Amino acid sequence: MKYCIGIDTGGTYTDAVLLESETGKVVHWAKKPTTHHDVGIGVGNALAALFSQEIQAADVECLAVSTTLATNAVVENRGARVGLFVLGYVRHFKLPVVANVFLKGGHDISGNEEQPLDIENLIDTLQGLKDEVDSYAVCGAMSIKNPTHELVAEKAIALIDPKPVFCSHRVSSHPGMRERAATACLHARLQPLMVDFLASIQGSMAKVGLECPVTIICGDGQGVALDTVSHRAAITMASGPAATAGFGATAGEHTALVVDVGGTTTDVCMLKDGQPVMNNEGCRIDRWQTHVKAIDMYTAAGGGDSHLSCSREGGITLLPTRVQPLATTPDIPDPAGWLGCGQRDGLILPVPGVVDPEDPVLSCLADKGPLTPEALARQSGMSGVTLEKRIERLLFLQKIGITGFTPTDALHVLGRLDIGDVEIATRGAEALAAQLGLTVESLCRQTLDRTEETIEKIILDYLGRSIWGEQQATPFLNHMDNELFSIQFKLKLPLIGIGAAARVFLPGVAKRLQTTVTFPDLFETGNAIGAALIGMKRR
Repeated sequence: MKYCIGIDTGGTYTDAVLLESETGKVVHWAKKPTTHHDVGIGVGNALAALFSQEIQAADVECLAVSTTLATNAVVENRGARVGLFVLGYVRHFKLPVVANVFLKGGHDISGNEEQPLDIENLIDTLQGLKDEVDSYAVCGAMSIKNPTHELVAEKAIALIDPKPVFCSHRVSSHPGMRERAATACLHARLQPLMVDFLASIQGSMAKVGLECPVTIICGDGQGVALDTVSHRAAITMASGPAATAGFGATAGEHTALVVDVGGTTTDVCMLKDGQPVMNNEGCRIDRWQTHVKAIDMYTAAGGGDSHLSCSREGGITLLPTRVQPLATTPDIPDPAGWLGCGQRDGLILPVPGVVDPEDPVLSCLADKGPLTPEALARQSGMSGVTLEKRIERLLFLQKIGITGFTPTDALHVLGRLDIGDVEIATRGAEALAAQLGLTVESLCRQTLDRTEETIEKIILDYLGRSIWGEQQATPFLNHMDNELFSIQFKLKLPLIGIGAAARVFLPGVAKRLQTTVTFPDLFETGNAIGAALIGMKRR
């Protein structure tokens, strides 16, 4: 008997499934925590749990991998620091990168040079930029017709700063400067993350003796060989949702919304006639509209590990960042001593084994243990923007972590989840409830209500854009509830729930949207199964 393995690495868990190659039957499955400081540990733990005396690594003929790490990095505004050079006479636009630099140059629709490239200004700008960025993106006007200016800029950058450079003509053949620039920027932003992730896959395979071919799931639902991904990192942006759709298509519904609720994000895609709907123009991830071919989907921040922020004036808010829940973070001080209204940044954690005496933040955490940002400022001598930038950088490098109160903690307190420390979650809820003048139960129920509202909005954002377009949908959906009226929607199609948190949140979301939700067998590991099914088709 031969087998295929599917792996899905998410922001909270790494799932692995073992399928019979001939029948597609799931033989074993495993769910292990994702280890962000070294993703290979979580992947290795999940792989090792699949094997037994009867099934050995040599029996596996293919390994297929999907991941939401790229989409999570985008919605959480993490990733490499990118400098963008835009060449040509175009209307200025902004992307969430370190620098948007607009220079003379570019070509017209026929590929003729409109203006000479301002190479001197490019070189002058590089001198002040090279210490602030990790990679570069270059987008020239009509470079899809004539990429000469992009290639010259690429060469000039490489001579001054030997960091990765991504030219838009290599990653997109569509017009549209902003979208093409966004696509190049995302390749530049995600490459280091994906290189590390792919290396962790190879290392984990070696430890368990796997030597089979590896397929990486792309956003369009197709698989590519592992060694082709590192220079085209953005094609994995919708990897997790593509696996979600692949699994959702086995649920037996002809037309439905597939909703994957994870720890960091919620992904939504549509099935029509039993198959995922494709978007050949390019997928949208949070604020980024791209030219990356993918299934028609929408991903936004919101899940079981979203960071809860509260204030006496504004009440409870879910932030777009993922933190480690209190319940699953060992060896932290009593939340009553540090958790409260306004503590948006939570408690900053040292990562085991990460020591750098030259870094004031890391050395301080190694010496003192977990600290609030305020205490870290006092102890390290850093403060303000300097400290904020250093914390952001260390988070990107996975050298520190953050813990705070999350919906996962609220579920523990209410007795609806039991995978961590209920007592520490309860202490956190007590600290926040006391400052807001609420009971612990009321705080936790409001936290879950906010989570359901967030997921509901993600679903409506996706459907609204598909019906009305973004320009009409956004202002309308942002004002559904105002001082004069409120609007409720009734969906004409059912939901299919996937992901460990789906069972908890989607029944309430379905009730809000006056529809139904179903959970296929093994929905908790649906993305890993979807990845394996795609990998089996490719072998």
